[in-house]
Amino acid sequence: MQEILLILAIQLVYVPLMTLRTIFLVKNMRLLASIFGVMEVLINVFALSIIFSGDQNFIAMLVYALGFGLGIPLGTMIESKLAVGYVSVTINTQEKNQELIDMLRDNGFAITTYISQGRDSDRFKYEILAKRNREKELFNLVESIEPKAFIISYEPKSFRGGFLVDRMRNKKFKLKKKSENS
Repeated sequence: MQEILLILAIQLVYVPLMTLRTIFLVKNMRLLASIFGVMEVLINVFALSIIFSGDQNFIAMLVYALGFGLGIPLGTMIESKLAVGYVSVTINTQEKNQELIDMLRDNGFAITTYISQGRDSDRFKYEILAKRNREKELFNLVESIEPKAFIISYEPKSFRGGFLVDRMRNKKFKLKKKSENS
């Protein structure tokens, strides 16, 4: 029975690692993906060695499969909490909303505004690149001031230049300088 519980526990570690490795690979974080890949294979080989060395192969295989199935939502929840990467958010409103613009900038969001042509009239568009872990906060801020806004969010694969990248580079430089002075 201990082996069966161990197999389940191993799967509940293995599958979230596999999920994170895949996500890091998609986000071009190769080093982290490689580290997670090594851990993933070690854990999987260990689990399989337990399964094939025991007397209860069929039950162990069923528990292995069950653990795999349970590990998928667990891995997804962990990734959702980590919220690695960035989102590009586009907000559309019928009227220019300076209060919304100011509030987003005051809350640290870099925002670009422009006028676009809608079906019936001009629309006001706001483009924001933000860390993914602030997406929910951004949506809540927008909805608190502009409840009828149309908001769309997607994850950019890569980007260069601009206000946010410069700000991140300066922040890293300041942190490096600070640690050198300590």
